[in-house]
Amino acid sequence: MDIRQFILSKAEEAKEGARSLAKASSGLKNLVLIKMAEALKSKTEYLILENKRDIKYAKDKGLSRAMIDRLTLNEERITEMADELEEVAQLPDPVGEITKVRQRPNGMSVGKMRVPIGIIGIIYEARPNVTANAASLCLKAGNSVMLRGGSEAINSNRAIVNIMRDVAKAEGIHVGALTFIDMPDREAVMEMLKLEGIIDLIIPRGGEGLIRTVTENSRIPVLKHYKGVCHVFVDRDADLEMAENICLNAKLQRPGTCNAMETMLIDDAVAEKFLPGTLKRFKDAGVKLRGCSETISIHPDIAEAKGDDFYNEYLDLILNVKVVNGIDGAVSHIAKYGSAHSDAIVTKDYDKAMRFLREVDSSAVLVNASTRLNDGFQFGLGAEVGISTDKIHARGPMGLEELTCTKFIVLGSGQIRQ
Repeated sequence: MDIRQFILSKAEEAKEGARSLAKASSGLKNLVLIKMAEALKSKTEYLILENKRDIKYAKDKGLSRAMIDRLTLNEERITEMADELEEVAQLPDPVGEITKVRQRPNGMSVGKMRVPIGIIGIIYEARPNVTANAASLCLKAGNSVMLRGGSEAINSNRAIVNIMRDVAKAEGIHVGALTFIDMPDREAVMEMLKLEGIIDLIIPRGGEGLIRTVTENSRIPVLKHYKGVCHVFVDRDADLEMAENICLNAKLQRPGTCNAMETMLIDDAVAEKFLPGTLKRFKDAGVKLRGCSETISIHPDIAEAKGDDFYNEYLDLILNVKVVNGIDGAVSHIAKYGSAHSDAIVTKDYDKAMRFLREVDSSAVLVNASTRLNDGFQFGLGAEVGISTDKIHARGPMGLEELTCTKFIVLGSGQIRQ
């Protein structure tokens, strides 16, 4: 079977899965998710063993430390992955919800019903937890999912999918609800992107190169973000101890994620007080610092940040530091260099906090909180299939509601158009 026929066969399987899910009750979907979570936990040793094969391959290929961190599964991450499935099971099912019902002068009622999108293709790199997160959210929202992970995580992804498919089959849901493309060829992605009329939505997750390739070649609507150039701005009215803790968390908690801080902005009124101790803590943690001229005058022992550095998503222990002229300078810098992903202000001034919320045009804007909190699980969505920086259909973490659409419904009593 050639690649095109292989992908078409998987798409046909996904169609069967979508039809099966359309008949599934909320109770059945929740039961399946809980049993999938239990199965993943019970197979922890097996999942770690399969993951080690992928880690060895990644190291042999010379992948970056950040990429290997994204790839790694351990007992804690597997438990977290399973917990997210259980939380999705506890969330209200959006499918079938009827809203905005209005009665027209002729007596008919017009409203909207929330329904599944259909078949969702997810193309992603490295992070095997995406496999479980995406599958659980799509299943709960009534969508079948075609998963195509990167070659660097193929063993981990295959193991996760097989465990979840076994549960689905045992509970009477067609296994096509979770379809995995275990073909590393780039051509497999290109064939997926041609399946307009079969796949209803593509969601890419990974580096900027992958997302641009998908967007430029897809005949199917795409929800995406290109990169996460995230900022934390320390205002002159900030609690500086709080600001230091937020900045350290935003960079160090998991530097290889899209919502990690890449540039720290400091109000010039507090730069001399705030920077020395904070930069020392960053250096002690192994962060390579790149600063503007004002930063270097305060802390000479760091590299100079070139203009293009401020556009970079490092996904590593590298941080830009920029002293700005108050909130005006911070908002202007973010408007020029930001990627509309996650940006935060630390301040005790209510008016400046509200201004920052209004003027910074990102998928999530935070006050006195780390950018690492822009996440579906942290926001109470149970999990997410990604963070969209698009403005049409979905923006920010994409949870259950974002994986559905609406249709108009009409409730009549014999009305006809005159």
